[in-house]
Amino acid sequence: MAAQIIHIATLHANIDTNIHKNKGTFLSKHKIVIVGGGFAGIKAALELSQDKRFHITLVSDKPDFRYYPTLFRTATGGRRIISSIMLNELFAGKSVHVIKSTVNKLDKKSRTIGTNTGHSISFDGLVLCIGTMPNYFGIKGLREYSYGIKSNKDAERLKKHLHDQLLVDKHPDLNYIVVGGGPTGVELSGVLPAYLKEICKRHNVKNPKIHVDLVESAKRLLPKMPRRYSDAVSRRLHKLGVKIYLNSKVEAETTKGLMIAGKTILSRTVIWTAGVKNNTFFADQGFQLASNGRVRVDQYLQSDSGIYVIGDNADTPYSGMAQTALYDGKFLAKNLKRLADGKSAKPYYAKKPIYVIPAGRKWSAILWGKVQIYGRLGWLVRRAADLVAYHDYEPFRKATSRWMAEDDSEEPCRVCKKL
Repeated sequence: MAAQIIHIATLHANIDTNIHKNKGTFLSKHKIVIVGGGFAGIKAALELSQDKRFHITLVSDKPDFRYYPTLFRTATGGRRIISSIMLNELFAGKSVHVIKSTVNKLDKKSRTIGTNTGHSISFDGLVLCIGTMPNYFGIKGLREYSYGIKSNKDAERLKKHLHDQLLVDKHPDLNYIVVGGGPTGVELSGVLPAYLKEICKRHNVKNPKIHVDLVESAKRLLPKMPRRYSDAVSRRLHKLGVKIYLNSKVEAETTKGLMIAGKTILSRTVIWTAGVKNNTFFADQGFQLASNGRVRVDQYLQSDSGIYVIGDNADTPYSGMAQTALYDGKFLAKNLKRLADGKSAKPYYAKKPIYVIPAGRKWSAILWGKVQIYGRLGWLVRRAADLVAYHDYEPFRKATSRWMAEDDSEEPCRVCKKL
């Protein structure tokens, strides 16, 4: 059941929640600035672009929208187009002005934001959905030596590394270590064994010994999920040949390997998926933060009058999920249209997401309320969900074409390109 966020009357002394009862006068010009090119920001911009009363500016530090659910596939031989859509494609023919820049300053009094490229952009309504950053928890060596898959650049860097090892060393790494037993860690470790065997074969490596380790500091994988769900995923990974380390806290990483509980697992391929933190912009600009580092918002997703924080940055139930970010973007767009119509905004109700986690080829685990589905049926549901998600951002023909590229290959090395 959806959970309503309780209104926080004391959030900020200067939050005027009655502004929603004043027929949206602060939106008299309808100049909306959206900061962030992720699920929430893109969806809000697309929804608002259908209403000619709004002048929309979207500021993003990336030229593309990253479809995070398929980044693990791009990192293991998949095409870039399944996890990346250029912003100029998304907004072609739409009244959205895109600025490629990083926002580094907010002046609430003058209602302007500043960017690192010298832009000063005024707004009537500001939507902040900047996304998160990797959190290494101060562990020595992780930032310098580990790999990640938080962006297409990260995914391509990891894929190139996997091939370069075979080109130079002529044999696979001693161990491939994925740190983090959450959804991303499970997804990646589930496809790594088969992918590594495949590229070893292409590089003519005979009888490769592939060791993929998944390290988690909690007592079980997916610790926020029901135990039955977690256990089913663990069994699946064991079947795929993944060695799981539980109750294992990472202490350091060096050029030679990863240190856990005073022992070193030899590896030059450590992939960090274990933690993220809120963008430092919010602390730098004096936003009020919850204990988890996310921004406190009221029942309309405001942090201040006319300044909205949505998606991964907001302290709301289920924040951090792509489905939640998409939902937030739609919800806020509807409310801004209501304000422009002279109506009162509706309070936010959090919508519980459906959890769909792939673990290896054509196998997924689904948690839909109290219903749990595993295996090929779960994978089919996941594929259907991807098609719907693509279509949320693109016309059906383009979305279908991108969706059908799921099994296509795109490799960086000269050996694989010849095959």
